Amino acid sequence: MATQLSTTPTAKVDQFFEELEAKKSILAKCTNLFTTLSTHFSSLQHSVTDKSQFIDSKLQSLESLSSETLQSLHHRQTSIPERESAAAARISDQKEAALAEVRAPPLPDPDLSAALKSLSRKMDAAALLRFVVSKRKESASLRAEIAEAMAEAVDPPRLVLEAVDEFLRSKAANSGVTDKRWACGLLIQALMVSESREYSRKIVERAVAVVEMWKEHLDGESESGAAEVVMFLQMVVCFGLRSRFDDEYLRKFVMEFASRRDMAKLAASLQFGDKIIDIIDELISSGKEIEAVYFASESGLTERFPPINLLKSYHRNYKKNVTTTSRKGNNNHATTDDSSTSELNSIKSIIKCVEDHKLESEFNLDHLRKRATLLEKAKAERKKSSTSGTKPQNKRGSRGNGSSSSRPAKSAKFSNAHSSSFGRRNLAPSLQPSPGARFSGPFNYPSQTIFDGATANPYAATYGTTHTQSPAGITQQHFSIPVDNLGPSGYRSSGSYSGQASYGIYDYRNGAPLTYPPPYTVDQPTYRG
Repeated sequence: MATQLSTTPTAKVDQFFEELEAKKSILAKCTNLFTTLSTHFSSLQHSVTDKSQFIDSKLQSLESLSSETLQSLHHRQTSIPERESAAAARISDQKEAALAEVRAPPLPDPDLSAALKSLSRKMDAAALLRFVVSKRKESASLRAEIAEAMAEAVDPPRLVLEAVDEFLRSKAANSGVTDKRWACGLLIQALMVSESREYSRKIVERAVAVVEMWKEHLDGESESGAAEVVMFLQMVVCFGLRSRFDDEYLRKFVMEFASRRDMAKLAASLQFGDKIIDIIDELISSGKEIEAVYFASESGLTERFPPINLLKSYHRNYKKNVTTTSRKGNNNHATTDDSSTSELNSIKSIIKCVEDHKLESEFNLDHLRKRATLLEKAKAERKKSSTSGTKPQNKRGSRGNGSSSSRPAKSAKFSNAHSSSFGRRNLAPSLQPSPGARFSGPFNYPSQTIFDGATANPYAATYGTTHTQSPAGITQQHFSIPVDNLGPSGYRSSGSYSGQASYGIYDYRNGAPLTYPPPYTVDQPTYRG
């Protein structure tokens, strides 16, 4: 009986604690569930608040844009009579000037500016292209004069469209493509910097036809040239044809040729919207931080993509790549040359980018300039030592008996023996030019699309032909190498951010800087008339 009395309260206490533990577990689960629900509803409330604020800002932006658009339309409407009279007077003056130009006898030797203005007044696109091509060696002067000359034309956009149409016909016939491409590039750039941005409906319709035909040519090619793609995008921007192309189609060109000088400005004018952020992210992930700096600057995204951080990242990456390349090549001569050239080009890219964006106070360039100087000196010394170590071989060679003696040349006895003798055999190995000997001298970069080569090997032009007795009689050859011939894969050459002989890696100083229009607020261009 006593045992039962002692165990009964204990069992009740145990049962009470078990019930208490169960209730405690339920209470903990309820507390966790309440916390989870509170956090979820709080996040929903924040999300709704953010979206509401975003919608409010968009509505305010829309109202502001609508107000500005209405004011602009009202201003344009009130200014129509004045603009019509001014346009009529200008067209009359240009018509009289063109008629006078046609009636006047041609000048025997007109200067560059007068000839360009005369052809522009005559609206002769084919003749203008031929003249510009003939003056290709004067590219710097052409760039300075072409915009002013085209302003003398009665209808500059029509002149440019006819020139582009002429280029596309030549491209279809595969005749004179490179020269006409370069000449059309000058004309398109001149139109881009013109003051008037309003084109008639007929001009825009013709531009649509020309651009669509150009698109078919580009789509039918396995690889497109960088210069031609830039010209195509400039036409799209200039005539307001952005809405006719998919984002992905234009983005492909922008990413493929991101190193081109004008691509950052073009990308900002192509109205990618928020997708420009994805483009910059892709540039950074692919090791093109220098290009990303220019894209971010032109798109107004420097706060999201700080230039200093991108430059430091590019600096670390190129040093790592140079070290890796040297180790893989066991520091041999060829690998050392390649890594030194790569490092020098990377340093020049950084210096040019910092100077372009005026970041000298935030990014110290002294150590980079010193390193660039050392690399250039070492490169010059290697080139000098390799040149001095090459000894010309004996032209006649040794006899089978090992004797080094040779008979005198027969030209002393027969006056024309050298012509028949050298015409039937090749030059000695010491005189045969190497694949890079013709263009081994330093290049000048007067423009984006042309190299003016230094003096070439005088024997290269006469190899395998008759020779004069004296090397002095052989004239030196000069070569002009259009950058388009380098192929689309070479878009880190001239006109890119790296690989140039001086700090002209992303050079906006060559010629008049292009000013692209602000992002279009509507897809259709403005018509007049």
